[in-house]
Amino acid sequence: MKKEAFVNPIDKDKTTDTPHLLPYAHHVGSAVIKPIDKGRTKGLAVSAMYEQTNIQLDQIRQQVELLAEQARKIHQRVEISERIYLTEMNFKPLIGHIYHLYTRADGTEFLSMVGPEEWGRNKSISFQSTVKLLADHTWEIL
Repeated sequence: MKKEAFVNPIDKDKTTDTPHLLPYAHHVGSAVIKPIDKGRTKGLAVSAMYEQTNIQLDQIRQQVELLAEQARKIHQRVEISERIYLTEMNFKPLIGHIYHLYTRADGTEFLSMVGPEEWGRNKSISFQSTVKLLADHTWEIL
């Protein structure tokens, strides 16, 4: 018996020796390979990028606003401190202690250790504010 030569019925142009390199499924049981929608992928990436950078910019904006508020408060303390240092003081104020600012009937201001409730009924002075001397020698209104 003579063996006949095997003739492959599949066209050689429709097969490959390296099916794993094909950009598409090469048989029915292969995993589905869908082409990537590059425009959609880039669009989603750009959208995520904008969202993240906006969050970061908002955080920086909040930090800047906080710093501006702190600078404003320091500026106010300096203005108050200048005003208090121009008033009459008959004692050396101590850091961390509380004092009271008053105005006399003639318009002059003075700093006192005596609180407004301790003066009694003295109508010739008017209470302005209670202040505290801070460690940096600025005054804080309480």
